[in-house]
This record gives sequence, structure tokens and C-alpha cells, in this order.
Amino acid sequence: MNREELNWLLQTIKDAENPERFVLAQYERGRISFQMMADVARERGWVNRTANQFLTMATRHSTEYATTELPIAIA
Repeated sequence: MNREELNWLLQTIKDAENPERFVLAQYERGRISFQMMADVARERGWVNRTANQFLTMATRHSTEYATTELPIAIA
């Protein structure tokens, strides 16, 4: 599904909560990318700016530990 198709479908949904659930379901089924889901959520104001900033910081810090090597004991 491309962005134009997704936007057209979202325009047909009348209930306020259903568009968000629809987009998430499309992502979970592999029909849209994470980037498209994030872009649509940002465009429609579904993303809380404070939560988004926290997630960005958490993601940035999590990569610092991703490359840390830990010793593994093999019996």
C-alpha cells in the first residue's frame, strides 16, 4: 500500500479513534513501513511531542550499549 492509498482510506473513516488503529494494523500486517506509519502519525498529530522526544533520546542512548561486548561463559 502506498501513501496515497493510505491517505484515501483514512479519509473514509469517520470515527476519531479508528484511523490510528487502522494505521497500526496495516503496519503490523506488513502492508506499510514503519517510516510511513510514523510520518502519517506525525502529519495527523497523533504523536505526543514530549513522548517522541523521550523515544528519540532513549533510542540514541540504547545504541551506545548495543555495541558493548559482554563475556560469555560456556560450560
